[in-house]
Amino acid sequence: MKSLRPRSRFMTAFLFIAVIGLITESCSNNKLAISKDNGGIKLPEGFTAMVVADSLGRARHITINNNGDIYIALNQLKHGKGIAAIKVDEGGKAAKIEYFGQYSGTGIGIHKGYLYFGSDTAIFRYKLKDGSLLPDTTPEVIVRGFHLEFQHSSKPFTFDDAGNIYVTVGAPANACQQPDRQAHIKGVDPCPLLADFGGIWKFKDDVQGQIKGKDGSRYATGIRNAVALDWNFKTSTLYAVQHGRDQLHEFWPELYTENDGVNLPAEEFFLIKEGMDFGWPYCYYDQDKKKKILAPEYGGNADSAGRCKGKQDPIMAFPGHIAPNCVRFYTGTMFPEKYQNGAFIAFHGSWNRAPQEQLGFFVAFVPFKDSNPSGPYEIFADGFKGTDKVMSPDDALHRPMGLAIGPDGSLYITDSKQGKLWRVIYKK
Repeated sequence: MKSLRPRSRFMTAFLFIAVIGLITESCSNNKLAISKDNGGIKLPEGFTAMVVADSLGRARHITINNNGDIYIALNQLKHGKGIAAIKVDEGGKAAKIEYFGQYSGTGIGIHKGYLYFGSDTAIFRYKLKDGSLLPDTTPEVIVRGFHLEFQHSSKPFTFDDAGNIYVTVGAPANACQQPDRQAHIKGVDPCPLLADFGGIWKFKDDVQGQIKGKDGSRYATGIRNAVALDWNFKTSTLYAVQHGRDQLHEFWPELYTENDGVNLPAEEFFLIKEGMDFGWPYCYYDQDKKKKILAPEYGGNADSAGRCKGKQDPIMAFPGHIAPNCVRFYTGTMFPEKYQNGAFIAFHGSWNRAPQEQLGFFVAFVPFKDSNPSGPYEIFADGFKGTDKVMSPDDALHRPMGLAIGPDGSLYITDSKQGKLWRVIYKK
């Protein structure tokens, strides 16, 4: 029998390695402690889920190291600490949970060997240590000088591939009224808040001691509050999903019905380039009329665009008041092809649809082709609220908040109410 030629031997070895890889992946998945009921959530056919941990605290955003270690920002200190660190066992369950960091916050991410964390007033980072779940717990300050505000104070962030970090600076207002949130009060014009709030700011990702207002620059404006923020490395583009303004019917009942107030304005999905203006507080987006509308605080009549002509439109609009709190582009290979480079968005659930039912409380998926959505969004994960009808957000059992893609392509979902953590896996 003739010996295999070099190329044939190479192909045989390649196929052997590929088969072993598939077997290993299958065995690895089979070891996971999958929940029979997916941990209480509903998923598309072929997907299943496990509960990694529970009662972690008021979980916000999440990030995962290449070795599988998990880090979660907490909106409220637990054991006096603001970050939960999780080491998982072979079955994917939490084997060790430790807490560190003196501040609560929302933004968290691993970048260039550091764990970055966004409190309400600063961006810190902690040096990761090989072989250790906990990083060096002495923080380095990357950016400080953010004002502590009562509304929209979270500091989510994301990184590009050119040495920059982008930080949301939410506007501490509904529509730039003075006083705020009052019926028939005109908006301040021009809105002075836009100088320091209501947009995305860009800083260097590895320069310590930067001060907002002195360092960095405003990258985009007219964004009321974008807790959901992500950089798409495939297209080298920044994306965000905005919380729309509130109380159109409550403050302007002569212009808006109760149903208008419940459903308007849209939660807007933005593709963001430097210098763009998305219109807040002068404008909002009406998803039914498919256009920007001049806000009533600035003379709008619920129909005309007025000065909002030329303001940047969203690439997709969602129903009003469902609270998009995280967006993550899928960078793994575990999920089927339709999910590749698509966006998962966690909708935290509404508080201001009374007297009607509160909506949201799900994770959506948006398919993409290149830089833009290629079809309508669909509900990917549901059932978090644990009841048929929610009249107050306190009635919901869980509220989906943070999303992360694991090293194997799993999707992780945090819960801000009870501190539950799910891991979603494709097994079909």
